Amino acid sequence: MAMHRKPLTIRVSCAAIAAAIATPSIAQQGPAPAPTAAATNPDPGLGVIVVTAQRVEENLQDVPIAVTAFDAEQLRNSRANSIQDIAQLTPSFTATEVNPGEPNFSIRGIGTEGINSNAGGDPSVVMFVDGVYIGRGGGSNLELYDLERVEVLRGPQGTLFGKNVVGGAISLVSRLPDFSDEFVSGTATYGNYDRLELTGRFNYALGDMAAVSGAVHYVNRDGYSFNQTTGNDVDDQEAAGGRLSVRVRPSSTVDIVVTGDYTEQNQRGQPRDNVCDASVDGGVHCAGVNPDPRIVNAVDDGYLDREVGGITGQLTIDAPFGEITSITAYRQATYAHRDAFFSNPINPPAQIESINENIESSHQFSQEVRLAFDLLDDRLSGVVGLYMLDEHIEREEILEQFFPVPASTGVGSFPQVVDSESYAIFGQAGFEIFPGFTATIGARMTWESKDAQLQGRLLSGPGLPPPLATPYNVTASESWNAFTPRFALEYEAADDVLLYASAARGFKSGGFQGTAGNGASAAIPYDPEYAWNYEIGVKSRFWNDRVQLNVAAFHTDYTDLQVSQLVPLCCVVIGNAADAQIDGLEVELSLSPWRGFRIDGAYSWLDAEFTSFATGATADFTGNTLPRAPEHQLSLAAQYETPITGSINILGRVAWAYRSSVFFEASNTPLEVQEGHSLLDARLAVRSADDDWEVAIWGKNLTDELVRNHIVAFAPFAQQLNIYQPPRTYGVSVSFTF
Repeated sequence: MAMHRKPLTIRVSCAAIAAAIATPSIAQQGPAPAPTAAATNPDPGLGVIVVTAQRVEENLQDVPIAVTAFDAEQLRNSRANSIQDIAQLTPSFTATEVNPGEPNFSIRGIGTEGINSNAGGDPSVVMFVDGVYIGRGGGSNLELYDLERVEVLRGPQGTLFGKNVVGGAISLVSRLPDFSDEFVSGTATYGNYDRLELTGRFNYALGDMAAVSGAVHYVNRDGYSFNQTTGNDVDDQEAAGGRLSVRVRPSSTVDIVVTGDYTEQNQRGQPRDNVCDASVDGGVHCAGVNPDPRIVNAVDDGYLDREVGGITGQLTIDAPFGEITSITAYRQATYAHRDAFFSNPINPPAQIESINENIESSHQFSQEVRLAFDLLDDRLSGVVGLYMLDEHIEREEILEQFFPVPASTGVGSFPQVVDSESYAIFGQAGFEIFPGFTATIGARMTWESKDAQLQGRLLSGPGLPPPLATPYNVTASESWNAFTPRFALEYEAADDVLLYASAARGFKSGGFQGTAGNGASAAIPYDPEYAWNYEIGVKSRFWNDRVQLNVAAFHTDYTDLQVSQLVPLCCVVIGNAADAQIDGLEVELSLSPWRGFRIDGAYSWLDAEFTSFATGATADFTGNTLPRAPEHQLSLAAQYETPITGSINILGRVAWAYRSSVFFEASNTPLEVQEGHSLLDARLAVRSADDDWEVAIWGKNLTDELVRNHIVAFAPFAQQLNIYQPPRTYGVSVSFTF
């Protein structure tokens, strides 16, 4: 089957300078640029979403990959304003966080826990912004607004997307300047916790050859928690950012887009809630702890400061032999956070506390050149390309332990400087052997190197328990290469039914310990991890485009899985400790039986376990469930829009999501589990039929479920140190366009 490409657009998308905030509003975009097909077509139908999951523009239903996509209208109607909201609607996808600047994304049971919190590690699920790889958690786009769409690709994407996409990819696509439209729009939101959001957008056409667009966004709210020790609200939010894009089309065959972004975030930290058992800890760690989970007792509020920015230039040339795309991008990020963990007020003013502070600056330069081609009367189509990434990271991780006994108090520092280089050549081609039946083969060859300078320093006290006995300052270098092929067969059984089978390999780069206990350990790198994914699927539409049903079943084998383990009162240790096997089933259903009414549902089943994981003489986690891999995940949403007068419509939407229990650590102890839970969201909007204005009321987590976002367990005292997802929130939004 041919790729059904639309003409590729050349985008110079500076998208990154602020592609990164770690908090809500991925899609509080105000009035959409244009009504969707479902809103304007008198016939029922689901409309078409165009994606770039294979680096060319294709109808989502023509892509033989498990992809979930949301366009701008879907994002607005669901108020999907964070990656956690996207995960709530996507099968096999969970999104949690150590703090708002260090997200943990997991797709099909593979995610990043602790790996990306040191300068020498990389993510397992990668964020891409307008085609640009985002290497650091502190530099990712979690507060990106003014989106055209969001795509979530599940499973290894090692051929076309490359390094570290071993679990999957999250692709955020920004709105392009439009040559035929001029508008100014804005949205103001006020909600509980004194939440204030302001978003402005514009587009201005400068004739047929140039256009400019931009957006600004500001959000401020009070904290979800209260620190009883300091008397301050914590877990608050304040962030502002903007983006400006310029698009030039000097001829019908050349398209250029340049985009610059900047985002700044300054707020208090997220001290952990201390949940402990006084019968186990002897009354020590539980003394004085407030049982209210939204009240903490930390000696320090902590903080989160971040500045993220970048510029991307994308050029596309429609040549006689195919379409050439060049993406040049520079990004930089400055990120710092300080979080208190233990929050144990023992016989005040004495305090037991463990504080983690990180100060990081990074910058990266990347260049990608691709050629998309169609030959032999479109029977042979594909993509070939070259890729280069140069990344520099400086990070200092400071670990502080405070105890009533001064001899046990210590402060240690772990400065890290890591320079990384990555080069790749890749290609993929599909040949239509006979009408409707296509065979695809692709491969990527990647060469990588990392140079690191790693230190361990004792700043005060006798040392961290277990002690940093000997300070160190070591340099180390390592290089790796990886071959990641993909094979696929697809058959267009009918006009709207695609069957496919594929086998694909992915890998994640090796790295170095960020907080090693001694110099010898710091100098020894851990190896890359690899995955083979075998998948069969069907994508179908029927009943005159009123029903869409996509199903994927897969089996994944992981080898040399990088696993991070917390050493209590010390640090996070990373190693190639495990092999894993994952089996799963994913079902996505959309139904629009009549105009204005739509139902969306998604379900996933995962059986994700370690097939080998021996941590030492006394611990063997073989057979345990992988962290953040729920066995069942289900979401249902119903939406209805109808006219109430000739010029005014009303839209109502209700969404429910369920996730079965997940573990946060490989040991699978009861202290590290978030039990199964459900979340309920709703939105009611009155809008003009021409979409010039809208007034909406909304609520999220309406049943006020207490859901753990991250757990640090301290087993000797049956202690659980938690941060939580947002409580019940609600508000009103007013939008306009002129």
